[in-house]
Amino acid sequence: MIRILGMVFAGLVGLAFGSFLNVCLSRWPAGESVVKPRSHCRTCGRTLMWWENVPLVSWLALRGNCRTCRTWIGWRYPLVELVVGILWAIIASQSIGRFPDAITSGLSISYSPHFHLQTAAAVAEMMLLTWMLVGLAALDAEHLWLPDIVTLPGILLGIVVSLLRGGPLIETSRPSPSVLNQLLRLAFSILIAAALILLIRWIYWLVRRREGIGLGDAKLMAMLAAWLGLPGALLAFSIGVVVGAAAALLLLAVPAARRESQTWAVTKLPLGTFLCIGGIVSALWGQPILAAYLRWSGLS
Repeated sequence: MIRILGMVFAGLVGLAFGSFLNVCLSRWPAGESVVKPRSHCRTCGRTLMWWENVPLVSWLALRGNCRTCRTWIGWRYPLVELVVGILWAIIASQSIGRFPDAITSGLSISYSPHFHLQTAAAVAEMMLLTWMLVGLAALDAEHLWLPDIVTLPGILLGIVVSLLRGGPLIETSRPSPSVLNQLLRLAFSILIAAALILLIRWIYWLVRRREGIGLGDAKLMAMLAAWLGLPGALLAFSIGVVVGAAAALLLLAVPAARRESQTWAVTKLPLGTFLCIGGIVSALWGQPILAAYLRWSGLS
């Protein structure tokens, strides 16, 4: 019962934060403030009533159209809200699911404020990371843009979080007690993750003599490494490549794309979106996935 209530509460809060994220996704590309003016229709300019701003419900009630000018609002709005809500509910469920383990290990949860603080911090970290990744995925899918205003602070936040918690979110080895060693390992992970994208970018330029991957993707990989560590970032990259390849095959299967094969060949796919999907999967389930891989390969 506690898990269900926690999931529902986290999901509702996620819907609200997803709604604010939509404001950012609409205004950042236009160079507008996310604070002023109040929420309004971007076509007719009418300020929205409070009941038109209820996450997900308002979009469904209005059938995805502006009440005044009947302009189509778009699928991105409910999708972003729903995804953030679902992800935050999953994070809450995973966190609450650790309580029985703490009980069986002899820890009295009721009288352990340190345990509560650690749990709250872990939940907040995961929620912040997934919130940023959903925003970056939407921006890259819609505008092929991974803004520095998110990726660069995201790298710094990841470093701070990893240092405070004694290691990245995805741990494959015992964390070092030395802050200097932690910082050096983080710096190494960030450089290797970014260098991977830069290497692919350079090879693509040698073959095609034009840019195929933006520098924003390298910064995104650096951000993933800062939060997840190098193994977690490489797992996110692998998942992103598989999802991207599946999307490309799906696009090729569309009859219109087959008829215009030359146009399809130069179609730009949002690599950042696929890396963000991989990053979310790695953040939520990376630890058991890597553990299973190490057992399968005989490395553990």
